[in-house]
Amino acid sequence: MNENLFASFTTPMMMGVPIVVLIIIFPSILFPSPNRLINNRLATVQQWLIQLVSKYMLSIHNYKGQTWALMLMSLILFIGSTNLLGLLPHSFTPTTQLSMNLGMAIPLWAGTVVMGFRHKTKASLAHFLPQGTPLPLIPMLVIIETISLFIQPVALAVRLTANITAGHLLIHLIGGATLVLMNINPVTALITFIILILLTILELAVALIQAYVFTLLVSLYLHDNT
Repeated sequence: MNENLFASFTTPMMMGVPIVVLIIIFPSILFPSPNRLINNRLATVQQWLIQLVSKYMLSIHNYKGQTWALMLMSLILFIGSTNLLGLLPHSFTPTTQLSMNLGMAIPLWAGTVVMGFRHKTKASLAHFLPQGTPLPLIPMLVIIETISLFIQPVALAVRLTANITAGHLLIHLIGGATLVLMNINPVTALITFIILILLTILELAVALIQAYVFTLLVSLYLHDNT
């Protein structure tokens, strides 16, 4: 039972070779580029959404923070498209893997921290020791603030992994229950099927919201360090 339940989270293999790289690259193929599609509805909607998200996300940044616009927009498009494609039947969602999410979170977090220590050295160091701290509490506060700083990328990755994995597990469990109840109690099966449809709609929203939350938190870390 456990093997079947978590089978969708195992890395796909082809001839003994993991094909995660191909799966990760695949979402980028779905986005139209001006070289292939010009002035069509899909490209227009894509550009409108990118401009809308970038307007709200980058409005709080100065010039140094706005130089990260391409990185942040690419990040939200990648995570959002990967989450949505993972909802298709017999598909694989790379964002359910903690290793991949850590691979995204740690470099982005490290980049913002390095930028902060480079351009705002005094302000970055001041975060480790709030003003007016009693002398006996200084060592403890420095340790706590240091730990909280290093926990930030872990929290980013765990939040995305937990939300996407929990939704997939619920869909798998309710879908399996619906198939079993079809032969036992059709009325109950119909109720669980309606719940399954509603949960799928919710997961579509969660897939986009989690992409936005992940990118927004990276943007806030960047704002604190620029």
